[in-house]
Amino acid sequence: MSAAPAPSGTVRPGGRTARVREAVLRAAGDALAENGFAALDLAEIARRADVGKTTVYRRWGTPAALAADLLTDMAETSLPRADTGTLEGDLTANARLVVKTLTDPRQGRLFKAFIAASLCDEQAAEALHRFYDTRITEWAGCVTDAVERGDVPVGTDPHTVIAAVSAPLYYALLNTGRPLTPADADRAAHAAAAAARAGAYTSSPPG
Repeated sequence: MSAAPAPSGTVRPGGRTARVREAVLRAAGDALAENGFAALDLAEIARRADVGKTTVYRRWGTPAALAADLLTDMAETSLPRADTGTLEGDLTANARLVVKTLTDPRQGRLFKAFIAASLCDEQAAEALHRFYDTRITEWAGCVTDAVERGDVPVGTDPHTVIAAVSAPLYYALLNTGRPLTPADADRAAHAAAAAARAGAYTSSPPG
């Protein structure tokens, strides 16, 4: 079976095309952080990136496709997962990375823009889902290793554990209005690790 064609704008060629993509994605990220998804305009992005409008329209086609490609790039270039030798250490590293990202002046605004866009644009929502699936899959090995060490029960769902680390941090970002701190990261990691050790994330959690 032949592979499905890559979504518009997601091919990673080299040379000039790669430089154009880098410039356009950087400009798109700046525009999103400044003004949100609703203000994302391909002609303005072309101007910011010093790239021909025809090139941008031909390669990406829509603001949603451009935002999706930006998320793809962010997922693929994010830091690899930690390997501290303990589940709590790995989850703490994950949580602190999430907090660092969400409190970054540019990255934090970017994610708020993406989350807002996902509520009203299906393509943006799919791109955001792919981003989180990629990142959760990257960090799931921390839990798999913990199962192999006997630190958590066999049958623990790695993806659910990793999602449980970031969930309270995103909740705080979107619903409390207060700045996230390293203490928030440590608390989220500790809670997820404790729940995992107690078997809360197995297919048959204790009743």
